[in-house]
Amino acid sequence: MKLSIVALLLATSTSDMGNVSAFTTTTSTAAASVNRISLAAAKAGQAEVVLVGCGAPNRGMGWYHAVQMLEGRCPSASLDYVIEPWFLGPGSTGPGGPEFNSWATETTSTHGTIFASSVAELPDPQQPRVALISGRTADNPKLLTECINAKCKCIYLEKPGAPTVAELQKMKEEAEEAGIEVLMGYNKNVCKYVRKTREFAETVPGSHVTFVSNNAYENTPESLGECFERNAEGMLKNMAIHELALLVSFYDVTVENIDSVTADKEFSSMQTLPGPSGKEFTDFDKIKFTIKTKTGKEVSVAADRCGGTDSYATVTDANGEEVFRYWMPDEEDKVKVQELQAKYPTAMPYFFTQDPDYVTVKERVAKHTVTGEEAEGVATIGVAVETLRVAEYLTPTLMEQLK
Repeated sequence: MKLSIVALLLATSTSDMGNVSAFTTTTSTAAASVNRISLAAAKAGQAEVVLVGCGAPNRGMGWYHAVQMLEGRCPSASLDYVIEPWFLGPGSTGPGGPEFNSWATETTSTHGTIFASSVAELPDPQQPRVALISGRTADNPKLLTECINAKCKCIYLEKPGAPTVAELQKMKEEAEEAGIEVLMGYNKNVCKYVRKTREFAETVPGSHVTFVSNNAYENTPESLGECFERNAEGMLKNMAIHELALLVSFYDVTVENIDSVTADKEFSSMQTLPGPSGKEFTDFDKIKFTIKTKTGKEVSVAADRCGGTDSYATVTDANGEEVFRYWMPDEEDKVKVQELQAKYPTAMPYFFTQDPDYVTVKERVAKHTVTGEEAEGVATIGVAVETLRVAEYLTPTLMEQLK
C-alpha cells in the first residue's frame, strides 16, 4: 500500500492521527513505514523546512542538520518534511537502511516530521517554505528543479552546489528566472575564528592569513580510498571548498584576478587509490597553497584529510613570524563539542566542531525567508559559482605542480 503525503495530510485532518501510517514504495522494495504521525507544522514566524537528502544517521550531513532543527536550536526553522530517495527507496535494506528507517520512525513518532522518497509528494506550503538540499552533489541540479516546482520561497543548497561550474551556473539562472533565492551552506563564512582572524590581521601591517582545514580520516589506503570515492568531486570541491569560499568572499579571489598560485610541496601529498568499488581515484590527501591576486592580496590555504578534527587560522607579520592563531572550536566551544560527542558517540567528529556555525547559517536563512531580514554573511549562489570556478582552476594547476 502507498499513501502519499497529500493523502496523509487529508487523513490527519479527519481521523485519529495515532492510527495513521505512511508508506513509501519503489517498484522493487518497500521502505519502512513511519507510524503514529503527530503532524509537525511550522507556526507563524517560522519557515516550513523540507530537508532533501538526509543520509545515514551519524554519517550524513543532512541527518545532523535535522538533529539541530529537531532539538529546537534554530527557532525560525520547523523541520516538517524529510525527503530521502535512497533510504526510503532502493537503499532501504542495504547498509545504513535499517538504521535510517528506525530513526525515521522514532522522529515521526516524537516530532511529527513526515518522511517521503520524492519532493513531488509534497503538498502546498502552509508557511514560507525553505528546501535544505543536502544530497549527493551529482543529484543537486535535478533536486533544485524539483524544489522550485514545490513552491519553495528560498533554497539552502549545501556546498559545492553542483559537480561543475556549468551546471551550477544553469541552476543559478533557473532559480533567478523563477524568482527563487538560493543561499549556500558555506558555514565558515559565519565562523567566529574566521571573523576574529580577519579582524586581527587588519591590525598587523604586511600580515598574511592562512586558513587550515582538517578532517579525521585514518591515514590508510582503505580509509582514504573510501573518502576519495565518496567525495569523487575532489578535495578542492569538497573539503577545502569552504576555504575557497572565504577567499572569494573576503580576498577578491576570482579566476580572472589570480596572479599566481604556488603549492607547498613539502606539505602537500597527492595519491591514486582504489575506492570500495575497485575504481581508482586521484586526489590530494594534503594540500597547501598560496594565492596572489592581481589586486595585491595574498592568502594561503592548507587542508589535510588526516589532520584531526579542528580547523584554525593563523596570521603572520611582515617578517613571516606567526603572531596570531585562532582555533575552531575555541575553549568556549570545546565544552559543547564534548557534550555532543557524549550524546552522539558514533557521529562524524567534524559535525561537532562546526556545530554552532551550522546552526547560525540555518537560522539566518530561515529567518530571512520569513521576515526578509538580511542573512548576514551567508554566501549566495553567485559566490558559489565563482568558488567552484576557482576550484576547477586550481585542481589541475596544483596537481601539475605536485607531479
